[in-house]
Amino acid sequence: MTDSTNDPSTDVPQPIDTDFEIGQHNVTPFGFDIHNPVFGISSIAIIVFVIATLMLQGPATEFFSWLRDFLTSSFDWFFLSAANVFVLFSLFLVLSPMGKIRLGGKEARPDYGYLGWFAMLFAAGMGIGLMFFGVSEPMSHFASSMGGTTVEAGARTDWAPLGAAVGDTIAARDLGMAATIFHWGLHPWSIYAIVALSLAFFTFNNGLPLTLRSAFYPLLGERVWGWPGHVIDTLAVFSTLFGLATSLGFGTEQALAGFNFLFGWGTGNIAKVVLISVITALATISVIRGLDGGVKILSEINIGLALLLLLFVIVVGPTAIIFDTIVSGGIAYAREIIPLSNPFGRDDTNFMQGWTAFYWAWWISWSPFVGMFIARVSRGRTVREFLTCVILIPMLASVVWMGAFGGAAVSQVMADAAAPVIGVAQELKLFVMLEQLPFASITSLLGIVLVLVFFVTSSDSGSLVIDTITAGGKIDAPVPQRVFWCIFEGVVAATLLLVGGSSALTALQAMAVSTGFPFTIVLLAMCVSLYIGMRRYVKAMT
Repeated sequence: MTDSTNDPSTDVPQPIDTDFEIGQHNVTPFGFDIHNPVFGISSIAIIVFVIATLMLQGPATEFFSWLRDFLTSSFDWFFLSAANVFVLFSLFLVLSPMGKIRLGGKEARPDYGYLGWFAMLFAAGMGIGLMFFGVSEPMSHFASSMGGTTVEAGARTDWAPLGAAVGDTIAARDLGMAATIFHWGLHPWSIYAIVALSLAFFTFNNGLPLTLRSAFYPLLGERVWGWPGHVIDTLAVFSTLFGLATSLGFGTEQALAGFNFLFGWGTGNIAKVVLISVITALATISVIRGLDGGVKILSEINIGLALLLLLFVIVVGPTAIIFDTIVSGGIAYAREIIPLSNPFGRDDTNFMQGWTAFYWAWWISWSPFVGMFIARVSRGRTVREFLTCVILIPMLASVVWMGAFGGAAVSQVMADAAAPVIGVAQELKLFVMLEQLPFASITSLLGIVLVLVFFVTSSDSGSLVIDTITAGGKIDAPVPQRVFWCIFEGVVAATLLLVGGSSALTALQAMAVSTGFPFTIVLLAMCVSLYIGMRRYVKAMT
């Protein structure tokens, strides 16, 4: 815990003995530094979930499908409204005097340079998602925005706010990019940024433990060390674990589809379990090596490989069309962000519920993991610098990525209405698009490697975060404890994939939405607490 003796924020009292006040840490014969009761409740509940789901596979599959549809259809307005709050609150903090606060105090300096910092932000925040949806989402929205003209099987056709004229393929492409950027732009990164900023501020500037409960000290006071804090941290563990399991499931489906596409290895249950086991083992090795020796190195490798594949698609693909797609798609996003963000009075229920509500719930379920990870590597940044970089830099990277991969795929469809990329499953679209370009075998293999490395970085960084939460904010908990959570992430992902069967992705999405819903309430309260804490801090400094 950082020394807060000279901290000017005297309005936020400092716990004298954090370990004692949160709960005793008992080192067990297995090498675990257990933080009761968060560790016990979280681990037992997850074990029960895995066993019950495997024993009741039929009812579990039906329940997951019902749960996802119920939450996204009944609370779509809530998810959209909350995401808008996070964007506006981030903008307020950037423009307010609070933006001058330096995380860690006036003398603090960043622990990582911009390149390493951006690499870890990007790899932890959206790696697998960009690989999975980089081609498939622009394609889906391109199809559904053409005024009801379906060019892809199963396309949505009720996208009222952005409907293009029938046959206007350029407008449909731009509107499809606007919708895609909307799901990967300001809103998701504002969600991550608020959680990360809250954790960094209360940890580095107020000397509190690096755990979710610390962000609620201005609201709860000493009660954060009791059951209210236990509930918050336990919800954060569930949210993180199932959010990660969703991403790992997407990655597994895509990697297996790629291996089958290239080598005919099959995509059955045995293949899923084997792949998850191998990747979990690699993630475990990275976890053992720690943040600098594992996660940071893999993140930088990720960025290098991703840039290589991105440049290849831009240079070898339809370069002029790709640049036009990036620019015009960005302009369309700026033009349409308000109607897309509107949570009320819309007719495009499929898009609003099937896409946006799920995405916001998914990002929120990921936010404890990504937020805590970003907080750990962001000491020394000012609030204004932090929010600007954490929100805008990854957003711009997402715009370029989606414009390149989505633009290349859409151009193939615009040139040939029967292009192969149209009729294949989501997890195959990337590889089928690359097949139309030179050196397809090499680039497809590179794409698989990227998915796998993103898989590893998400798993190992997620394990470090869950371990920190269940250890009461300690960042140096025993290695066996980190390994425990790393293995359980793989077990949960495998369980949901196996039980889901042909609807495996629905099962994954259901758990992300179900944990994202209660945590949305937590995040809204976090905004209030962060504002109170920062206002007191600024007042004490003047």
